[in-house]
Amino acid sequence: MPRITTAQAGGTNRCAFLDMIAVSEIGKEQLSLTDDGYDVLVGSLPSKLLTFNSYASHPDVFNKEEDSTAAGRYQLLYRYWVAYKAKLNLPDFSPICQDLIALQQIRECNALPLIDSGLFAVAVRAVSRIWASLPGSPYGQGTNPLPELQTAYLASGGQIA
Repeated sequence: MPRITTAQAGGTNRCAFLDMIAVSEIGKEQLSLTDDGYDVLVGSLPSKLLTFNSYASHPDVFNKEEDSTAAGRYQLLYRYWVAYKAKLNLPDFSPICQDLIALQQIRECNALPLIDSGLFAVAVRAVSRIWASLPGSPYGQGTNPLPELQTAYLASGGQIA
């Protein structure tokens, strides 16, 4: 579960959606083997965990194989961390701050009302330009099937219209 409270997030559906993104980006097994994904570096696998030790700031570790600096539960790139840290006046890269950034990214995609209304598939499409593992993502990487993501969303308490 996200570390942000349901009240802080704006509802159960929003927290369930954050969980679904984490399952899609990190995977259930790695979520259970790490600090619920909040400390995961891009390229990590259950058999070869790549994590970081401090939440003081985004770790800014470049993975050559992945050509990426993505880190955390929602696999945020370092360059976006810099912008969101300033925009949201965040003190660190702690789990709650990661949750706040993900919610802001969802807000910027105009998907919060969709999530709140239980329009799960439409909301996933709306944010697929942010997260490469979601169906409809333009990045050419492997994506996860919508039914599996919906199952993760429902398992976290999300409701569908």
